[in-house]
Amino acid sequence: MIIVWSKDNCPWCEKAITLLESYNLNFELRKIVDGKWTREELLESIPSAKTVPQIVINGAVIGGYTELAEYIESTGFNGTGYTL
Repeated sequence: MIIVWSKDNCPWCEKAITLLESYNLNFELRKIVDGKWTREELLESIPSAKTVPQIVINGAVIGGYTELAEYIESTGFNGTGYTL
C-alpha cells in the first residue's frame, strides 16, 4: 500500500503523484488542510515530517519526491509488476 501525504499548490507533491501514476501504481492520496486530513494527523503518522510530500510504502516512510524516485530506481521497479 502506498500513501502520499500532500497539500495543494505543492510542485513536489505533483511530481510524486505523476511519478507514481507513470508506473500505474495505486496509492491513497491524503491532502492536508482540505477538511479530511490535518497536519496533526500527518505528524501522528510521521512524527519526523517537516515537508510534503511524505510517501509511505508498505508501512515504511520513504520520504519526499527525491527519496521516492531513488527508491523506485534502487528496487529495479520496471512498471510490469507491483514490487514496491
